[in-house]
Amino acid sequence: MFQSFEVVPAVDVEDGETVQLVGGERGTGTRYGDPVAAAERWVDEGARTLHLVDLDGAFEGERQNTEAIAAVAERVDVALQVGGGIRTKDDALSLLNAGVDRVILGTAAVEEPDLVERIADAYPDGVLVSLDASDGEVVVSGWTEGTGLDPAEAAARYEDLGAAGVLFTDVDVEGRMGGVRADRVRRVVDATESPVVASGGVATLDDVRALREAGAAAVVVGTALYEGAFTLTEALAA
Repeated sequence: MFQSFEVVPAVDVEDGETVQLVGGERGTGTRYGDPVAAAERWVDEGARTLHLVDLDGAFEGERQNTEAIAAVAERVDVALQVGGGIRTKDDALSLLNAGVDRVILGTAAVEEPDLVERIADAYPDGVLVSLDASDGEVVVSGWTEGTGLDPAEAAARYEDLGAAGVLFTDVDVEGRMGGVRADRVRRVVDATESPVVASGGVATLDDVRALREAGAAAVVVGTALYEGAFTLTEALAA
């Protein structure tokens, strides 16, 4: 999936605009304009992968920002991982057939684990399972509902079902630019042989280094890049 450690810019979309939420809570977002412009900026600065999330889709349970995400896919030529509101095999395959490299399954993977296996049968490297954790448990439905699942135990389970990797988001620090909790990432890394993509809390270049040292295959960065805490070029050099 990743040939070497990557810094992956986030392009989260709400109402057709690039938005960064705080702690994943609706109504807390800062808007950053056109998703296509954001995507092109990150690609120009050296991104090899982009992380696209339909935030409205994640909350509503079905994809809402299809046109905006399709516009990004049409304009950039890098790997794309797309999530938010993908609930069925048909949803996933429509994106993968259209050239998306990986679909991100969160709620659907928890509610219907064999969905991961069925999609992976068609696209062996096509499913990234999102394990978003708050207070030590996986949360779903736009991070609004607890599941009782331990993220490390779940990571091992989805590896057996054919997931190409795990996206682990530390919801409690997401969007707050207060620093990462690398120990939580390492715990998930230690539970699976699959690549782990870390997300949540990145505020400094030291945070990027800490996640790499924790064993993450990549880190998704949003607010820190949009707010200019550091540049993507600096992060890639680090």
